[in-house]
Amino acid sequence: MATHNHHVPLYLWLSIVTISNLAIVSTLAHESNNYIIYMDSSFMPKAFADHHSWYLSTVDSVLSTSSISSKLIYSYTHVLNGFSASLSVPELEALKTSPGYISSVRDLPVKRDTTHSSQFLGLNSKTGAWPVSNYGKGTIIGLVDTGVWPENESFNDAGMSEIPPRWKGECESGTQFSSSLCNKKLIGARFFNKGIVAQDPNVTFTMNSTRDTDGHGTHTSSTAAGNYVAGASYFNYAPGTASGMAPRAHVAMYKALWDEGALSSDIIAAIEQAVVDGVDVLSLSFGLDGVALYEDPVAIATFSAMEKGVFVSTSAGNEGPVYGSLHNGIPWVLTVAASTIDRDFQGTAHLGNGESVTGMTLFPGVNSSSTPIPIVFMNACDNLKKLNKVGKKIVLCQDNNSIEEQYVTVQDANVAGGIFITNNTDLELFLQSQFPTLFLSTKEGETIKDYIKSNSNPKVSLEFQKTLLGVRPAPTVTSYTSRGPSSSFPFTLKPDITAPGSLILAAWPQNISVAMVNKKQVLFSEFNLLSGTSMACPHAAGLAALVKGAHPEWSPAAIRSAMMTTSDILDNTLSSIKDIGDDLLPASPLAMGAGHVNPNKALNPGLIYDATIDDYVNLLCALNYTKEQIQTITRASNNCSTPSLDLNYPSFIAFFNVNDSNSGVQTTQEFRRTVTNVGKGQSTYVASVTAVKGFEVGVVPNKLVFRREGENLSFKLSIRGRRLMKETVAFGYLTWVDTEGQNVVRSPIVATNLS
Repeated sequence: MATHNHHVPLYLWLSIVTISNLAIVSTLAHESNNYIIYMDSSFMPKAFADHHSWYLSTVDSVLSTSSISSKLIYSYTHVLNGFSASLSVPELEALKTSPGYISSVRDLPVKRDTTHSSQFLGLNSKTGAWPVSNYGKGTIIGLVDTGVWPENESFNDAGMSEIPPRWKGECESGTQFSSSLCNKKLIGARFFNKGIVAQDPNVTFTMNSTRDTDGHGTHTSSTAAGNYVAGASYFNYAPGTASGMAPRAHVAMYKALWDEGALSSDIIAAIEQAVVDGVDVLSLSFGLDGVALYEDPVAIATFSAMEKGVFVSTSAGNEGPVYGSLHNGIPWVLTVAASTIDRDFQGTAHLGNGESVTGMTLFPGVNSSSTPIPIVFMNACDNLKKLNKVGKKIVLCQDNNSIEEQYVTVQDANVAGGIFITNNTDLELFLQSQFPTLFLSTKEGETIKDYIKSNSNPKVSLEFQKTLLGVRPAPTVTSYTSRGPSSSFPFTLKPDITAPGSLILAAWPQNISVAMVNKKQVLFSEFNLLSGTSMACPHAAGLAALVKGAHPEWSPAAIRSAMMTTSDILDNTLSSIKDIGDDLLPASPLAMGAGHVNPNKALNPGLIYDATIDDYVNLLCALNYTKEQIQTITRASNNCSTPSLDLNYPSFIAFFNVNDSNSGVQTTQEFRRTVTNVGKGQSTYVASVTAVKGFEVGVVPNKLVFRREGENLSFKLSIRGRRLMKETVAFGYLTWVDTEGQNVVRSPIVATNLS
């Protein structure tokens, strides 16, 4: 992507950031390919001073002609045992016979998933998560992304505390990036591209530094922990004071996503460095689809991060609303879906008879005139030749279930603007248009149609840049957010939670355009509105930093549990949260996880579902992985004497998909869980289960009596139904209710016939 070529409309942006925004480096012309090699460190001879020396020697022993310096890419010692190298097929085969070799995988490309949201989440300066956590003061959020634009005001360090003494990171200089650009807000900046160079030695980087040439990293990092910036807006849309979720947390950027590509070898190196530097929270808005845990660099690197107490937030992906489209279905990270907030962007059409109608738009309105323009009704607006004959008039279009086709046709026509009458509720992808647009409801549309019919020379003037807060219902789950179950690991219910991801205002590089109008005028802004699970992920990361700030002793699993079990399943009308991708029916946990994150409640969850390293190892052992595949993830030899798929997780998913002669026979699936009392010392919780259609759900015992804080109590949940269920998905909830009414601990239950 060229630096100034970012005026794509939002409906194209989502497909670009999830599929091809990162140029995948072609390897067809090269004899060698990049591989990630996993090694058993116990085989390292004592003659070597460190692992790096051993890896150098191992690579050297299999080389045919090339210099070793051009072959070894990275040595990894903290998040995995091994290295990445550029090898020919014969060299790789020879390396497989080396002492300590466990396995190898190709260096895979990854794909990215791409203000008022803090208020919508209930964050305020008087009560709750912000004051209790001191706004994230002292916590460090690391992001692996496209870099950062440090001059943006979101990264000013006014009001920031000193850099924690435990911090080991650096601010690396590079092209147009001086180490002096870091401060007490942006405390670290590193970049990683050796994998791309090894894959294509002739590559030329447009910006060989941590400076952001895309905008994605600047946006995500300011969403997580941007400082307060007054007067922020997108061309007067969403005006106000912008801030991240943890405005007093420190930020460290690890650039591993480039215009020139994004490879696993660089991402592993970035995550490893972040862990070594001392980040508390990692935000990863990218992933790989359909990759087994032992081949997934995100899964492998984050396992060690989790071991060291680092909380990891990841994006679910933007391939919805199809079931099973989710990536990052990793049981030791938080997987975040995307939802809307209670904000609409509007414009008004003023009719020649004095009436006005209001619709949705994000057209910047730059240089737009208030002079009335002739308007003509063109029905479906599906004939480009007829539209071009209209001339400089505004065309009124009636949606015939092809709003995207209509939009593109009008955009290509030589008209003054378009007003679209539609009942479609999924319009987000069309709002940031290059030409004056307005999307009206059927009722408002009839008003304009009647006006046109009753006037021989109907005219209309358009007014833009209006923002409406308090929109109902909100939140709703977006159509694009990827759905579970996870194909790489279906045995934990994913996603875990949903967070704001729709049209999020956050920082943007000042030299990267945000819009184009009139097919030629390029516009710039220091803030931009973007959508995607890429935006939801840093919301959750920032909120996790607040929880960690309030409870520094909690494990990543405990923080995840607190966020999940206190999340909301009702919208601001007190009805079930709806799913735009499912005709506005109540959202399934396969779309939104446990619910919509509620940071104020997460500080005091009452009970938590914790998990240890051994729990995760037992989980891996139950997957019929080989010893070597498990060791690839855990970096150690493991005792698989107690394998179990039943992880102590704050959600439940059961598969009833056996299609044979006994499909109608009743069967029971059981789950065992242990909860820890982190609330009042003496407390009693009573179980309540909402019905799961077609199933009997039982909880034994249905009462938990805690005598002290920190006490663990266990229960069993059973789901009974046909071996092959009729519905694709059925869901309900298990809720533990404190008898004093202070805490409600909720977990989603899903039964599905998906395979």
